[in-house]
Parts: sequence; C-alpha cells; structure tokens
Amino acid sequence: MCMETSEKINQTVEFLKSQGILAPEIGIVLGTGLGKMVNEPEILNTIDYGSIPHFPLSTVESHSGKLIYGKLHGRMILAMQGRFHYYEGYSMQQVTYPIRIMKLLGVKYLLLSNAAGALNLNFKKGSLMLIDDHINMLPDNPLRGKNQEEFGPRFPDMSCPYSQKINSKLIEIAKRESITLHQGVYLSVMGPNLETRAEYRMFANFADAVGMSTVPEVIVANHMQLPCAAISVLTDECDPDHLVATKLEDILEIASKAEVNLIRLFSNLIREMDF
Repeated sequence: MCMETSEKINQTVEFLKSQGILAPEIGIVLGTGLGKMVNEPEILNTIDYGSIPHFPLSTVESHSGKLIYGKLHGRMILAMQGRFHYYEGYSMQQVTYPIRIMKLLGVKYLLLSNAAGALNLNFKKGSLMLIDDHINMLPDNPLRGKNQEEFGPRFPDMSCPYSQKINSKLIEIAKRESITLHQGVYLSVMGPNLETRAEYRMFANFADAVGMSTVPEVIVANHMQLPCAAISVLTDECDPDHLVATKLEDILEIASKAEVNLIRLFSNLIREMDF
C-alpha cells in the first residue's frame, strides 16, 4: 500500500464522518442476492458508492452499491449493500478499500456474507455454511506492495482468520433458532466463470464451498486486527457427476429465500453479542 492510498483512505474517512457516520460498532458486507439485511436497522443515512471519494463502484447487477448507516438493537452498524470483486477488474486494494475505511471509522467487528457453491455433497442448496477457514486461490493479495505499519504488520498471522468468539455465538444461535448452519472451508477463486466438472472434483478434496469473494476482505481485516465472521449462502450444488448449468437468476432466487435465516442469525448476534 502506498502513501497515496493512505491519504485517500483518510479523505474517505473524513468525508463519511462529515455525513454523520460516527462511531459505527459493527461492519456488515452483504454478498450476491443478500441485500435485505439493510431493512432490519433504523436507517440514519444511505450513501451511494458513487458519492464517496475514492470508493469503487459495484458493477454486478445484483449489488446495489449503497453504504447504509443505522441502528440495530441499540448498536450502530455500517453495512455495504454490495461488495467489489477482483473479476470486475478492480485491484485487490480497491476490493478491500471499504474494510480499511470501516476499521478507521471505529468498527470493532466485521460480519460478511456471500453466495457460494456447495462442494460438500452433504450440504444442500438453500442452507448456510459458517466459514471456519479458507483457501485462497485468487491470483493476487491485497497486502502485496509496501506495507503501511499504521494499518498492520508486514506478515499478519492467519492461523485463525475467523473469530472463534463470534463463530461460537453464531453456532449457539443457530441451534436455538433451529437453523441449519454447516461449518466448513471456503475456497475463493477469481471467476467470473463458474467451475468445470474437473475443477469441482479437485476443489472438493480441499474445501466445502467455493466462491469469488470474502477472502481478500478477511485478509485485510486480520491485517488490521478486526475480528470477523463470514457465512456462505449455498446457492447451488457442485456435484460433478450430476452437474446442471447454473443461471444467475437461479442463484439470486435461492439466495433470497435463504437470506431469511441469514438475517435471523446476524440480527440475533448483534442483539446478544457482548461487544
């Protein structure tokens, strides 16, 4: 990260503060087809990404591209209704830019979601998977380049990238609410194409779900010592022996239905977590 980027980050932070976004406690990143979470809080401000200095723009049709500031269960939240992906042509630094902004605004915990394909054939589409660990198969890393020590160390530890405290609480809530919440390893690829049968067979040896996001954001969160948790909404079953062509419309439909349980989990977590 270069000094120019650091200056841009500070400019973005000051702009958002001038818009009344003060001391958010919880950051939320909503993935493909998962935007309804923003209907839960009392919304205090909505800002289009295009109005925020140095912010990228969402180019994926299912990502609305709005930053939502509000209050939920007495806690201030800052939610991204739409994220950025490497396959859109952005650099990894641009993809993860909002995570650094959230941390510098005061966010203490980060909750992420994504739509993913189920590699584990015991996991059915429409269910949720709590990410316990991940495999990064993206071709770049958001920490490549000169390190800015004020943001984090040169070689951040990734032995436990997802907060055990938050994950344990999510598991507890899922059991109480009778929500199926699998636990597994998420594998991130570049995209935007979906995988071949041979790729699914290979990936299934190492992971339980595959997607095109989340991992860069988690790397930066760990770099900045921002505890995080992530849940995948499993929108298709990646069975290489019975593979069916997947359309975006189908993914969005399944994500929309499964999102109800995702919202219940995150909402209960925000209310009950001892922050």
